Amino acid sequence: MKIVRMKIDPADPATMASGRIDEARVDATTEEDIARHITEDEAEAMQDAARYARRIRSRLGLSQAEFSRRINVSLETVRNWEQGKRSPSGAAQALLKVLDKAPEAALAALH
Repeated sequence: MKIVRMKIDPADPATMASGRIDEARVDATTEEDIARHITEDEAEAMQDAARYARRIRSRLGLSQAEFSRRINVSLETVRNWEQGKRSPSGAAQALLKVLDKAPEAALAALH
């Protein structure tokens, strides 16, 4: 592998690499495009959260009803997480992380 060291002077634009950006495409991007991209990104993030919650529950081998009972969250909430209608936030995100990394300890502490 070859290592190339470069000195970049922010005051001199010629020293800054142009990178892989298509400046014409960036300049042509409208506010509507940006709003659409934000909406698409948020929808994708919701689906990622849904897959994460579903994966944790599946790894524990619990039904939605049993999972909701064990973590003291309503069944409707668990369903909404897994269907991507709602995203776990705050304490629920922390709980899911602990369940993902140390499921036995988390479930024992919740019992």
